[in-house]
Amino acid sequence: MLAYGRFIAHGEIFEGYFKIENGIIDFEGLKFEHVKFLPPVKPSKIVCIGLNYIDHAKELNMPLPEEPVIFLKPPSAVIGHEDFIELPKQSRRIDYEGELAVVIGKKCKNVSRDEAPEYVMGYTCFNDVTARDLQRKDGQWTRAKSFDTFAPIGPYVACFRDASNLKIETILNGTVVQSSSTSNLIFDVPTLIEFISSIMTLNRGDVIATGTPAGVGELKSGDVVEVRIEKIGVLRNYVR
Repeated sequence: MLAYGRFIAHGEIFEGYFKIENGIIDFEGLKFEHVKFLPPVKPSKIVCIGLNYIDHAKELNMPLPEEPVIFLKPPSAVIGHEDFIELPKQSRRIDYEGELAVVIGKKCKNVSRDEAPEYVMGYTCFNDVTARDLQRKDGQWTRAKSFDTFAPIGPYVACFRDASNLKIETILNGTVVQSSSTSNLIFDVPTLIEFISSIMTLNRGDVIATGTPAGVGELKSGDVVEVRIEKIGVLRNYVR
């Protein structure tokens, strides 16, 4: 599998394309346990989609949206694979939200749905960590979504174009708590790129987090949370 990312090996930072085969990074024969993955890209913005899985809408007993609901997370919230999610003292309820993330490969604006795949670098795992009590209190989502460490992403970008039918799971302390398929997305990736690029310019390395399926739940100190997506891999983070 062709991938793009950033990792530390032999005390140096590598950034670029590499291949992954049977748990081996095609970079001096390194295995996963021999490298420290960094966030795979440095986005100028993270565009997130709210309520974008049919099963999640049913779980909440909410009607399907007529168009994508978007919000932003700041780049300062980004952390990588096996980094720590820090629980802020301002909140008493922090939730995981496992998601498929699209990484933009080249600058785009006003891109049509048919053109959209040409602008995709690939896909990665994402956790839209959320202070749920603050989200409800504020009415809008900026504070609840924006704390430092609230945007785990990685471990790398898997470089393929079609993500229309991938199994997606979130695992909390070894137990599967979210399980769905990207075939349940209300708005698929090309539709999202068309919609978002009609509003704002998307730059290389920008991230679109495509929404979370049913099964959102609470994170507590000491937890280990993983987002696992077919054809991509596993993003693992620790909570404190």
